[in-house]
Amino acid sequence: MPALPIVHAPAYDAAFAPGHRFPMGKYTRLAQLLIDEGYADLDGFHRPGPAAAEWLALAHDRSYVDQVIASRVPKPIEREIGFDVDDRVSLRARLATAGTVMAARLALDTGIACNTAGGSHHARRAQGAGFCTFNDVAVAAHLLLAGQEAERVLVIDLDVHQGDGTAEICAGNPRIRTVSMHAERNYPARKTASSIDVGLPDGTGDEAYLETLDRLLPLTVEGFAPDLVFYNAGVDPHRGDRLGRLDLSDDGLLARDRRVFSWFRQKDIPVASVLGGGYSHDIDALSRRHLLTFRAALESL
Repeated sequence: MPALPIVHAPAYDAAFAPGHRFPMGKYTRLAQLLIDEGYADLDGFHRPGPAAAEWLALAHDRSYVDQVIASRVPKPIEREIGFDVDDRVSLRARLATAGTVMAARLALDTGIACNTAGGSHHARRAQGAGFCTFNDVAVAAHLLLAGQEAERVLVIDLDVHQGDGTAEICAGNPRIRTVSMHAERNYPARKTASSIDVGLPDGTGDEAYLETLDRLLPLTVEGFAPDLVFYNAGVDPHRGDRLGRLDLSDDGLLARDRRVFSWFRQKDIPVASVLGGGYSHDIDALSRRHLLTFRAALESL
């Protein structure tokens, strides 16, 4: 079996109390499942260090970056994020962002790599929001472009929520194309236009979802030749998700992930996946949904 490059840090889990609206425990449980299922051993994960402030400031206002690093985010912004930004959350946000950078570089080398965190697509330039502190994909995209590690970057976001923060940060940059397919009536109430947006009606099931995705994938590269794809593989479109509205099954999620990885790999375009959203008090069931992404990635190597 070929080795799937997987990026993980134990401190991705900021140890929220059980029952918190944000299911922080899924990061620890997913890592254990990856070991149990043979995707990696304990020493087989690629481990990031915290992202530097200079990296973060490529996508965020420096004043906000400094607030997060110092754990001094104003209370109104913490309320928009959905939790206090204490030292553990601050470290987690920096690690997850560096993990997405690491996954991107591994993907450029190997074809596919996966971060067990990331996909914080509601974080905007000046602040976080919607359980998102730093926008890891936007930071990574700007860093790779600034360092000439890539010339053009595609972001395909299949989380159930629209990637408004990514769209805002990347707007007007012709070297980044942002694509979001999401539940139209879900959060955020006010969408920010991506390069391509596909809003789906509530109750969209497997068949209609996959048919729409099949039409969307060719459009993502029409007139645009990316060197790298960031794939937000949020599992919140699942019918059992507390915040999802699209009624996908486990089989539907797996088919979605297989389509994305295989479509871009057939075109020899590297893919770096990030975990994205997924919300359930059943941490094991939720983590097993996320595990499907790693299964599809491994099959596409």
